[in-house]
Parts: sequence; C-alpha cells; structure tokens
Amino acid sequence: MSTVEDWTTDVTTPPAQHPLVVDDQERNTFRVHRSAMTSEEVHRAEMERVFGHSWLYVGHESEIPKPGDFVRRSVAGRPIFMVRGAKSGDVNVFHNSCTHRGALVCRQDSGNSKVFQCFYHAWSFDSEGRLNGVPDREGYSNGLNFDELALAKVARVESYRGFVFASYDRDIVDLETWLAGAKDYIDLVIDGCGGSVEIIKGTNEYSFDANYKLLVENSADGYHAASTHDTYFKYLVSLGTDLQGGVIGEAVKLGNGHAVIEYSSPWGRPVAKWEPLFGEQAKVEIDRIRAELVEKYGEERARKMCEVNRNLIIYPNLIINDIMAVTVRTMFSPAPNRVDVTAWELAPTDEPASLRDRRLDSFLTFLGPGGFATPDDIEALESCQQGFTSGGCEWNDISRGMGRGPMANDEEQMREYWRRWQQQMGDAADLGGAR
Repeated sequence: MSTVEDWTTDVTTPPAQHPLVVDDQERNTFRVHRSAMTSEEVHRAEMERVFGHSWLYVGHESEIPKPGDFVRRSVAGRPIFMVRGAKSGDVNVFHNSCTHRGALVCRQDSGNSKVFQCFYHAWSFDSEGRLNGVPDREGYSNGLNFDELALAKVARVESYRGFVFASYDRDIVDLETWLAGAKDYIDLVIDGCGGSVEIIKGTNEYSFDANYKLLVENSADGYHAASTHDTYFKYLVSLGTDLQGGVIGEAVKLGNGHAVIEYSSPWGRPVAKWEPLFGEQAKVEIDRIRAELVEKYGEERARKMCEVNRNLIIYPNLIINDIMAVTVRTMFSPAPNRVDVTAWELAPTDEPASLRDRRLDSFLTFLGPGGFATPDDIEALESCQQGFTSGGCEWNDISRGMGRGPMANDEEQMREYWRRWQQQMGDAADLGGAR
C-alpha cells in the first residue's frame, strides 16, 4: 500500500494527520496537498492566521495626494478606506464602518471629501476620523462620550517608498522588517522610474474561479510562459523582436515568504530597452533614459533597471510585475475556489505623454483584461481548480530546481512562499484539519 513517503506513486489515501506542505530536502522533492486550495477549513484558518497577522497592501500614497483625497478598498475581505488627513496631512486608514450602527461611511471608490457621512442615521466624521456630526445630539445622555466614537483605525499602518500597508495585528513586526529583502527590489523598481512614481488613474478588477495561491504562483512562474503564452511570443517575433536568446535568470528567496524571479527581458521595456514594437522614433527617448540611469546609478545597476525583468512576490498576496510595464496586483479568495484581483499600473511621476502612452500600450497588450496573458492565465488556473475536484492525484509537485541554483523557470520562489504559509498556518496546515 502506498504511503505519503513513497514518492514514486500518487498518494491517493494519505494518512489523516500529515502536513499539507512536504519539503523533503534530502530527496529534493516538494509537494503541496491540493486541499490547501479547496478546503473550507483551510480557507477559514487562512483568514485568521495568514491575513489576520500579515502586512497587507492597501494602496499608494500617490492615489491620495491632496488633503481629503480618499480611496475605498477591500483588504482581505474587510471594507476599509484610506484618506489624506485634511489637518495632519497623514495617510489614515480606517475601518469602513460607522461607530453608531455599523453601516459604511465611505460609499464611493475614490474622491475628495472633508466629511464622511453615514447615510443610515447621518452621523458624520472628518478625514482624521473624528465624529463631528450627530443629529439630535440632545437625545443622548451626558454619559455618552462622543470622542470615543471616532472611526476605528486599522491596528497598524506603515508605508515604504509610498507603498501603504496595513495590518490587523497590533503586535506585528514593523513593515521594513517584514519586507526583508523585498525592500531592495521595491527600491530597484522605483529608482528605475526616476525615484518618484505614481499609480496611473484607473483600476483593473476581475474575478475568476480559482484559489488565490494559484495566482500567486502563476505571477512568478517562468516555467509556464513559453507554453501558455505562445501566441504572444509569436506576435513579438512577427514584429521583429529577437527571442533567440531565451529567458536567462534566477529565482531568489527574500525572506518572510517573499521571493523574486529575475531574468533578461525578451521584450521591450519603457525603462529602458528598445524593441521594434516601440517604433524607430522611440530609440532616442530610450537611449536618453538609459544614459540618465547610468549616470545616476552606475552601469550595472542601470543595466538591471533597463534590461532585466522581475516578478516580485510580497507575501501573502501582493505581486509587483516589473516587466514590459510595472503592474501592482493584489489577490484574495472570498471562498476557496474564487479569487478577486485588483491591479494598478505604476509609472514615473510626470512621465512624458509619449512614454506614458507606450507604457499603457505595453500593459494592455500583455497584462490587460483583453491582453495576451491574462485570459490565458485565467483559463489555466480555472483548469487547475477544476482538475483538483477529480481526485486520484492529491498532491501538486513544486520540486523544479531543487538541488541546484534555482533559475528563473524553476520553482524556488513558490517554495519560499509555501514555507512561510505553512509556518503561519501551524497545525491548520495539516490534512487532519483540511478535510
């Protein structure tokens, strides 16, 4: 009878108590039980153990540049909003819930407002969260302290290079400690954009039938590119792009579940690698950008900014794809077999119109909702989720690249993610709790 330790056959009847993540360093094998993507019990545990005790991306400071500017978000399934304080100038992140009876106080996705009024009983709050309006205040006894009924701030809010994160865990480590080696790659992205960046107005939102962890894996999976996105590569070749050199690079562990794949770009980059798709007139602009980066950062760092792609995983659910454009993307599963995705495009502040047009065109061509990549990836991940229901084979293999220096088309970045996930989940990452 086969057991989980018998790696030569599929495990169809695993023991009742066994880790969902099996990392066998001696045999260079790494497997994840598929119930990690399908189990209601696992999903419930994730909500508390992973998303309740992590730093989670909320938005970028450039989205709220002026006092009173706000954006409304759902972060790990919780309604919150981020607003620039009119008096303090601080970035405030509040739970989007009236302290009276609980209704949403911010009901628009974005805008500017000095006051946020609950439509239910018209209690109103300012951009610092203070309660400043209560109809028929005289109806309350003197025992009620209205100062204690300010909007509730999310437990912890910190920012790194303009990226705003929040945590529901008051005792979590500071953000920079949490980010660990991922900070260096955020720096690389921002410095490559001239040191000042902004989120381009507009949001790409979509949902599909798969678990969010599959999309995390997919977002930094070099192994699938040639097969899944074959049409895109043929398109580039038809326009004169030279892909003969292939994809050369590595996977790097960054600590705390974060990881990145870096690889030579087979396509053009607005910062700053020219390709025929950009047109001849773009060469001068691209050369100018590169020269400025070389002067400021030196030849080697400028080369990485200009010629190297990076797909960065920031645990648990933020992806920064610095490829033919810079895309910031979050993903969250309201149910084990459903994922909600929100994506934004990051660009240099005050970027010339011609460069901005090229950047947006590159984004839409590959990563946009009707681009070459996104529909392919959705089809692949929904197919995986459907396949999980078949039974027979209960484990996913994520062993590629073990026993060697991991390359960009290996899976070390996924293993780093899953190791941290297993650590946070504790005894919930066990077959006994997953069924």
